[in-house]
Amino acid sequence: MYQIYIISDGSGGTAERALKAALTQFPDIQSKIEIWSEVREEKQVKKAILKAKVTRGFVVHTVVAKELRDFIGRQGRLHNVKTIDIMGSLLAQLANQFSDSPAEKPGLFRELNKEYFRRIEAMEFAFRHDDGLRTHELEKAEIVMLGVSRTFKTPLSIYLAFKGWSVANIPVILDFQTPEELESLDPKKVFCLTTDTNSLVNLRKVRHEHLGGSTGEYASMDYVKRELLYANRFFNRHKAWSIIDVTNKPIEEIASEILQYINESQ
Repeated sequence: MYQIYIISDGSGGTAERALKAALTQFPDIQSKIEIWSEVREEKQVKKAILKAKVTRGFVVHTVVAKELRDFIGRQGRLHNVKTIDIMGSLLAQLANQFSDSPAEKPGLFRELNKEYFRRIEAMEFAFRHDDGLRTHELEKAEIVMLGVSRTFKTPLSIYLAFKGWSVANIPVILDFQTPEELESLDPKKVFCLTTDTNSLVNLRKVRHEHLGGSTGEYASMDYVKRELLYANRFFNRHKAWSIIDVTNKPIEEIASEILQYINESQ
């Protein structure tokens, strides 16, 4: 059963009719719809998003005010709740259809599709700032992740980027200096990924074997212990950074923990 929440600054009737019409194309899907009408304030949005989070539902919204639409999108990102903007998408399509109209404003299509373009730009950012690339641009990231090899930095970056977050990740390597730019970052956006020694050894053995045993001591128990100790000591010297244990956790769960830290820090 899918729980769907409609957020509307009116009665919600238009969104409900549109949603039910669309759902007829999915006859095998069971869903329950709850309408939040006359939503005009951010605190109302927060309540709806939090309820969707608790019930693992998603949000469909028809809100005209751009500021409130943007707020719904950001709250959805913060709480890992999918939000579908019916009004913004419709306005964007109409703007595109009426592109020859004298009343058209330059950039309107992009403005109304901000969430879509945010994801595209976030994905590009993640690829450009993966595995320690372009550390001179770290201040532009919303999330910076640190960790030794095989602590899921890259897949987490891609997952969060798809949600619209600008993410950079930095490898921590035994006896190698980390970028000095880390020291000047807002500590609230720095997340240190750590894990259990045995789990990391097993993960690295898979890569070691895949590469034909060419990684040296990369997967040895002694080396992994020393590298994790080195990384954890570095993390602990920065008390304001958040440390997350990724042992045996799926990407979605780790990402949710990171977003929870961000939400609580605001």
